[in-house]
Amino acid sequence: MSLGRAPGVVVLGGINMDLVTYSERFPGAGETIAGERFLTYAGGKGANQAVAAARMGARTAMVGRVGDDLFGPQLVDGLRSEGIDASWVSVAPGESSGIASICIDRTGQNRIIQVLGANSACGEEQVTAVGAALLGADTLMLQLEVPMEVSLAAARAARAEGKTVILDPGPVRAMPPVLFHFCSIVTPNETEAEAIVGFPVNNRDTAARAAEAIRSRGAEAAVVKLGAQGAYYASAEASGFQPAFPVRALDTVAAGDAFNGALAVCLAEGATMADAVRVACAAGALAVTTTGAQDSMPSRAAVDALLASG
Repeated sequence: MSLGRAPGVVVLGGINMDLVTYSERFPGAGETIAGERFLTYAGGKGANQAVAAARMGARTAMVGRVGDDLFGPQLVDGLRSEGIDASWVSVAPGESSGIASICIDRTGQNRIIQVLGANSACGEEQVTAVGAALLGADTLMLQLEVPMEVSLAAARAARAEGKTVILDPGPVRAMPPVLFHFCSIVTPNETEAEAIVGFPVNNRDTAARAAEAIRSRGAEAAVVKLGAQGAYYASAEASGFQPAFPVRALDTVAAGDAFNGALAVCLAEGATMADAVRVACAAGALAVTTTGAQDSMPSRAAVDALLASG
């Protein structure tokens, strides 16, 4: 099965149900506090990025696994409702679907505990599915919510076929050094970048150092996401800093996924890195103005409107 017209994006990654609590503040150790709201959202970094890419206009396929529980069919149906090809998503017998327990305080900051569930059951079947889905696609998007050997095998195969491979190295996990050599672009946030390079990454200067350090490990390019500050990018052709778009943050969950989806689509369309990062920053900014994970992924029209206003 092919994705048809370009740009096509294939996402191999996590598919979760997010269980979200809102409270005035985070509890301390051993403390119980009263929350304000509880909501469930479809999430998972992989699925979020698939929705982000689809809403930016790409034909998108999702590769991954869900559990044989109540959440599984809901998660697959949600992907299909976005026009995403979910035929590559299989059920892992005896496994729960992945879940993320997310606490959000009044400032919009979040703390997350993730249980990978069926995402951890991804294996050779998913690597084969990626290869088939990529026959009609330009770009493979990866994160670290499926077993590392699966991501590595998929990245190796995609690069052998000349595809663009974009790695979001989250959640933080130890990565084999060889993985960087199969990545066209690595897109860490501050915490992920620090885990990779071993020094604090919290401003433009340290992001520039981190981006070059990541490139020295074998990646062709790096984009370091600095949240409300913006993003720094570096490749063999260009480097620079894109300031963030000022918005009022309600919920920072999945802002990085909106960023990555927009970045992938714009690069597949032939945009320069500078232009793609600008669009990605706009998408990330819009995502924090809305609650939820997949629900907060902005449309192409909304992104274009923000760009036009700035």
